[in-house]
Amino acid sequence: MAEYDWRDIVYGEPLPDLGGDPAGGYGHLRRPGPDLSHGVALYLDDISVTFDGFRALNKLSLSIDAGELRCVIGPNGAGKTTMMDVITGKTRPDSGTAFFGQTIDLLKLREPEIVAAGIGRKFQKPTVFEELSVQDNLELALKADKRARGTLFFRLSAGQRARVEEVLALVRLEDQAARRAGDLSHGQKQWLEIGMLLMLEPQLLLLDEPVAGMTDAETDRTAELFVSLAGRHTLMVVEHDMEFVRKIADKVTVLHEGSLLAEGSLEQVQADERVVEVYLGR
Repeated sequence: MAEYDWRDIVYGEPLPDLGGDPAGGYGHLRRPGPDLSHGVALYLDDISVTFDGFRALNKLSLSIDAGELRCVIGPNGAGKTTMMDVITGKTRPDSGTAFFGQTIDLLKLREPEIVAAGIGRKFQKPTVFEELSVQDNLELALKADKRARGTLFFRLSAGQRARVEEVLALVRLEDQAARRAGDLSHGQKQWLEIGMLLMLEPQLLLLDEPVAGMTDAETDRTAELFVSLAGRHTLMVVEHDMEFVRKIADKVTVLHEGSLLAEGSLEQVQADERVVEVYLGR
């Protein structure tokens, strides 16, 4: 019988005949990861999305290199959220193509399949299980199956236990492991949710305004975390805090009215008169 590493299993659907599966026989094999041999993690080409006559994305094209930390900025209504919705399968575009690596056509996959392929998304408001401990939240990220059998028989493997400890240290919550998640600060809850995403080792992380509501100290620590993740993961960060963007971004993409307005270093886009007019100058 074939043996599988725990990282190859995404929990939540029946998977018979997986001897020794730590989910108790529940789960499905993770899809093969993206082909990053050409150095590109995400490729969007000519993406258009229309809602009731309003064009949210207008022939948007962009690419993000593997291991890159890209910041996306732009005024409200620029299409940032719709772009992430397309990448994660929540919204189907009217036209265009979207590829994860060289071979994974995102427009042919459902939302759970995109997660299984290696894309994780974090929304602005943290969503954690507040009555559970920090460690339980991370373990639950592995144990998505809520049915009775999967819940009763789930046991962490040695590899999973080591991964929990690794992520706790990475998001700097190792001293909060036994603490109730609801008692954490806003910033700590954000880090915990990022940790929950990291438990499944996504290749691409989409992060929506991650430092909104954080203290200055929490913002600085989040910047350090993101910089440490770049290289091992590809990150797309949508953010309005320009000082935070300055701390983390090598390259910035500016969206306006659903299209790419400018792209380059933060200094380059800040010097672009079009960007100043539609966004920075307001």
